[in-house]
Order: sequence, then C-alpha cells, then structure tokens
Amino acid sequence: METLHSSMHTPFVFQGYANHGFRNQTIKSRPTSVVSVFRINDEVHDIERRITTRKRQKQEDDHVVMESCRSVEVIRDSRKPSSEPDLLEKVFRTLDDAIIKFLDPPLDISVDPSYVLGDNFAPVDELGPTECEVVHGSIPPCLDGVYIRNGPNPQFVPSGPHHYFDGDGMVHSIRISHGRATFCSRYVKTNKYLFEHQIRSNVVPNVIGGMHGLGPFMARATLFAARVISGRYDIVKGIGVANTSLSLFGGRLYALCESDIPYAIKLEEDGDIRTLGHHDFDGKLTMNMTAHPKIDPETKEAFAFRYWATQPYLTYFNFDSNGNKQPDVPIFSMKHSSLTHDLAITQKYAVICEIQIGANPMNLIRGGRLVDVDPRKVPRIGVLPRYAKDDSDMKWFEVPGFNIFHSVNAWDEKDEDGGDVVVLVAPNILSVEHFFKRADLIHGSMEKVTIHLETGVVSRHRLSTRSSEFPVINPAYVAKKNKYVYVAVSEEIPLKSKIMRASGVAKLDISASEDNNGGHDCTVGSRMYGDNCFGGEPFFVAREPDNRESEEDDGYVVSYVHNESSGESSFLVMDARSPDLQVLAAVKLPQRVPYGLHGIFIREKDLNEI
Repeated sequence: METLHSSMHTPFVFQGYANHGFRNQTIKSRPTSVVSVFRINDEVHDIERRITTRKRQKQEDDHVVMESCRSVEVIRDSRKPSSEPDLLEKVFRTLDDAIIKFLDPPLDISVDPSYVLGDNFAPVDELGPTECEVVHGSIPPCLDGVYIRNGPNPQFVPSGPHHYFDGDGMVHSIRISHGRATFCSRYVKTNKYLFEHQIRSNVVPNVIGGMHGLGPFMARATLFAARVISGRYDIVKGIGVANTSLSLFGGRLYALCESDIPYAIKLEEDGDIRTLGHHDFDGKLTMNMTAHPKIDPETKEAFAFRYWATQPYLTYFNFDSNGNKQPDVPIFSMKHSSLTHDLAITQKYAVICEIQIGANPMNLIRGGRLVDVDPRKVPRIGVLPRYAKDDSDMKWFEVPGFNIFHSVNAWDEKDEDGGDVVVLVAPNILSVEHFFKRADLIHGSMEKVTIHLETGVVSRHRLSTRSSEFPVINPAYVAKKNKYVYVAVSEEIPLKSKIMRASGVAKLDISASEDNNGGHDCTVGSRMYGDNCFGGEPFFVAREPDNRESEEDDGYVVSYVHNESSGESSFLVMDARSPDLQVLAAVKLPQRVPYGLHGIFIREKDLNEI
C-alpha cells in the first residue's frame, strides 16, 4: 500500500432503587463457529527501572524514557505558579507531597508522568483561531464544517502518579469554509480545570493513576475532602475532566467523560471554542454518563448509560430527538462492577457488554488499583429492548474472553426459524490483563458476534489479523446493517506501557466474513502514514449525506496525524473509496496536536442549529 511522507457532576452520591423482583435470564453461549483468535505474548516483563527518588532526578537506561523526561520537564518548568499560594493552600500542598513521598509505591512507568507524557503525548497550550496552510491537494467543497477531536491534556504535570486517561480535556478543531481551514485548541473549562487554573496546582485526585493501594487512596480522599469541607472546592459542580469524546444530539454539542455529566460547548463562527458549562438536562441527569451515547440517524434519539461502583452497577436511559432525558432503567441483573465504556443499538435492542475490568474496593486492600481486571469473571453480552421500562426482559449471554471498549455497530436479523438475531461488530481486547500497566501488550482483534436470542447460540468470526482500535462507520448506518468499517491500525512495535499510536488506517469489508466464513482478513484498503508518522481515531464523512442513493463508502476519511521527526501535525482528508485511501488534502497545523481519543465532524448547516 502507498504511504504518505510529510516534512462526576454530583460526587459519590448514594442512589437507592426499590427491588421489584425483576425477571432476568442468563443464557450460556453455545459457540457453533468460533474462530480462534491469535494470542500475543502476554508474559509480564519485569520492569527494571524503578523510581528511587521523588524529585524526578532519575537515571534512565532507556533512551526513549530519557527523551520523554526532558520534554516533560520543559513543560513543567514553563507552567510554574505565577503567584504564591496562601497559607492553607501551602498546607494542602505539603500534605500532598507527603503522600507522594511516604505512601505511594515506587512509580511504575505506566503512571510516571515524566514517561507517560513524553513526546507527542505531552500537553500543549491553548491556541486561538489560527488560519492553516493547505500543503497538498485541496479540501473537497462538501467538507464545509468542523472536525473537532477530544483528548487528555493535563493543565499541570503532576509529581505523583498520573495515568494518560487522567488528563484535562482539550478539544482541537479545524473549521473549514470554502476550502480554507482555521485551527483552534481549547481546554474544556470544567469545574476542575477552572479551580486548578486559579490556584495553579493539581487538586482533584487522579481517578486511575492515583487510586492504587488503600493507604494512598484514603490519604488522597481525605485531603480532597478537606478541601471540599473548607469550602475551597465546590464538588457539586463536578470533578470530571471531559476528555474522552464529543457528541451532538438534541441541538447541543457535548464534551464527554464518564466520570461526570456532559459539558456543553459552542463553536464560534471565527473558529473559536467556548465552554457553556455543565448540562444536567433540567435536573434529570444527576450522576455521570457514558462518553459514547449512540445516536439513531433516523429518529435522532440518543441512547446512553452510566456505570457505578455499587449497585445498580449500570443504569440505562435515552434522550428523545429534542434532547429530553427519559427515565432511568437500572440494570440489577448486572451483578458485578464493569467498566462498560460503550454500547451498541439496533432497531429493536440496546446491546451492553459486561467485561472483566471493574471497580473493586478489595483491590485497594490488596495494594492494587481500585479499577482493575478480574480474571475469574466471564464476560457477557446483555440484550435489552431499547425502549424498556425495566430490565425484566434483558437477556445475558456468556462470551468467554470477549472484552471490548468500543463497539462498531449492531443490527437485527432473523434466523431460519424466524427468531430474532442480533449481530454485533467490535474490536476484542486480547490480553486485557495488561491494559493499565502494559498497554503495548494488548491487541485489538476485530470480531463479528452473532447472537440467536431464542436458542442462546453465539458465534464469533474474526475480521482482521491487524491490531486495530478506534473503529468508525458511516454514521447513517448506526443500528442498521453496514458493510464498511474504518479502523486505526496500531504500530508494529508499540512504545512500552504507552497508549496506542496508529501507524495508519484500514478499511474492512464485514460482508467478506459471510462469504468466507470468517476465514481470512477482511481488509480491502489501507493507508500507512509513513516513517515515524502516527495518528489516532479516523472519522468518516459522507460526501452527500442527504442522498439516500449514495454508496455507503462514498465519502472521506479524516484524521489528525503527527510527524515525530519534524514535530509537525497535519489534518488529512482521504478518499474512502480508493484502495489506498488516497490523500486528497493535507493541511499543515499551526501547533502540535497530541495523540488523543475521539472526535466528530459537524457540517455547516448543523453548526448553525447548535
């Protein structure tokens, strides 16, 4: 293939539900044509480099780690507080330093900010609307609108443990009008961001990196509680970072993270980005929600959920086309905590996956993470009527070894006897036990799972041999049978303990698995970015979204790509129909764009309605 070369709203609130004796069914899967998935080396390598001092003056024998340390130290020095904190704040900071020095275990590189935030994972400063240069080709006229992508970008680099997912949310947008592009990077102005910006220091404990071991966890929770009780931090306004994704429904654009309720944001005509604030849907959303609501392209409804560390571990709900939240549906049939990150919908059902990762306070007592992997747990897929009033009609299907974070799509079918069948496509995370400490050892294997609701038969087919994640489709095909999937392809030799970098994008043809019984790779197109160039999630934009006669893949794949050699970032527009995903336009960006998470493209006519 051709390559491109380039120079929580409300805090921990108890919420009770009456037990109405719901009827639930658990059906063990009986695989009929399970395709064995290949394993990657899941041997846990000993981590030779240990932190021997908390002053960040360590000797590293790994060249990559050394370079990462240097880049982050420069950022840390440039972000020192501009004014002296008051006496009480000095006390709080002294206690925080004591927790790091005396209670925290030695920093593993997976939560060492001087490593995790190195290279193009390092945070950048805000940049107001800035015109860009189109350095290759031209931007198609139908792309008038904005591509905006979210991701972690810590305002202050902490001294203590910090996981990549803990960073403050920053959105990077490129607004396109008549072939010209304007770029902008802005923090989502969360309650956490605003308070920490005012005092020029970290305050809210890191949800993933800082919750390791009972002693450090209790100490950080107590210290944060003291800030709240003293009136310095208003926890009612939330503790979330809004760093995961973006979603447009009910006439509003939201920045999302599952530790909080959504933050509404607005895209200005000049390309700037403004945070409007928390949105609780007239008080009906009092707790957190998923960062991946699914939007039905026909009805414009949004389907979502939240997960929690206590029962009900998951609560399902939806929003009508005007953005009005409908009543909660607590899922009492989920018996264990699950870090369920995404869901899928069909015309009839909501499809929810229970995975082996979840929150367990006993982990802290054992010196582990609050959120971790339970190897004894059997993953399940739950199928619930999408307009259910309770979970009495929910059916669960055991699917061993099936752990997903992102769903591609789902749709309804009928079997030969006329029974309901649900088809789910998603990347399965192999060796999920390495997710938090050795992300480079996990492998995303794209699978199609077919569930016969009446017989309980579950079959699985592998669609690709490449390690891939961040799957997207033509948004018009959500909840309907689709043919094509676009995925970010992981680099062949990932950086140790760092989150995935994409060396390219691949196009998969799901229908090929039906003709060949899942026996070969379904990749039908790909674009590799070139030497030392990496990106993240792609996004598909239809050329004529209102034309129902258009082919499913008639459109463009867009993404941010960074050149590690030159230090430059670009916005690429690729032809989704060409076998090599030909680059039609490349836009040089005025600032480096760190590797991030999820984005969205919004057309000009939709922007005017927000």
